[in-house]
Amino acid sequence: MIVLQIIFWVCVALVFHTYVGYPLILKLFGKKTTSFKEQADFSPNVSIIMSLFNEEDVISEKIESIINSNYPANKLQLIIGSDNSTDKTNEIVSNYSSKYSFIKFIKFSERQGKSNVINALINKAEGEILILSDANVMFDKNTIKELVKPFADDRIGLVDTRMTNTGIKKEGISIQEKSYISREVMIKHREGLLWGTMMGPFGGCFAIRKHLYSPVPVNFLVDDFYICMKVLESKYRAINRLEAIVYEDVSNNLSDEFKRKIRIATGNFQNLWEFKKLLWPPFTGLAFSFLSHKIIRWLTPIFIIFAYITNFILAFKYDLYLYILLVFTFIFTLLVVDLLLKKLKIHNIIFRFITHFMSMNLALLIGMFKAMKGVKTNVWKPTKRNQ
Repeated sequence: MIVLQIIFWVCVALVFHTYVGYPLILKLFGKKTTSFKEQADFSPNVSIIMSLFNEEDVISEKIESIINSNYPANKLQLIIGSDNSTDKTNEIVSNYSSKYSFIKFIKFSERQGKSNVINALINKAEGEILILSDANVMFDKNTIKELVKPFADDRIGLVDTRMTNTGIKKEGISIQEKSYISREVMIKHREGLLWGTMMGPFGGCFAIRKHLYSPVPVNFLVDDFYICMKVLESKYRAINRLEAIVYEDVSNNLSDEFKRKIRIATGNFQNLWEFKKLLWPPFTGLAFSFLSHKIIRWLTPIFIIFAYITNFILAFKYDLYLYILLVFTFIFTLLVVDLLLKKLKIHNIIFRFITHFMSMNLALLIGMFKAMKGVKTNVWKPTKRNQ
């Protein structure tokens, strides 16, 4: 019984650490005002790279947000690759490329997958700084300027934006997704402040020095994390720039988001295997960030399962564990209640947070098994826009 108690409390402690303890450590110690040397007039040549697949609903707005930027037009290049789009994407982008000389448009006749398209476009980039961005992530006038500013510091290799979500609706999971993303932004920002070890950008928009870009393996599903970890592996810093604001319509459909998180989870475990060597030496900011923010969180569904099983066994012998089991059961009951209420079009925000958390961890569990089976292709269908 002692062994079972140790297993239970270790699992609880690990989950607590990744979701509560580690963010608190960052909040307490990550209070520096800046993580790079300021140079307000820094404006290097920039190449914005985008891979598109059937983005007719958003691509005009995205290109306009770049055109309307206050960054020097003579230092901008926009390279767009269409991954065999079958809607009006190609027609829309062709019209823009014929009007603006800084836009280069390349059409692929067969599906390549996002990261493979990006790999192919990089060699055409003329800028020393690359901005990789999705079609549905909109810039404001200062986004590019603020995003590249930290690169005046030679130690900085990768800079992430501050994702701001739009399209919040009560009936889905957009409130919960927005809360999760906003919290992640601050965690990543503080990692950058403390150690320069931001654990992966939000793939919708980030910048990297061109010479640090590493081609993503053809079967990898999470390209942004791979690119970031290669930068950290090269001893450069990765940070989040809160002043570089971008806007994205947040996911609201639980089913669509669940599928997306399974794909991301599968890619996470691919990256875990690829970068496990960065856990050594263990007493570094990089190792601590990787373990605390990512690896333990990715393994949380395993810890929950082990905690529940050991708790169930211990509940027959100790009153304390019986009470904990009742709490477990109550939480799982609320999950069922939320699903039933949803069918009645009743939406409880608190209950939906439980559903959101559990679905994320179920996606992690499924993704782990998919990664163990092996991934043959990184071609996937983008999540529906403007849910």
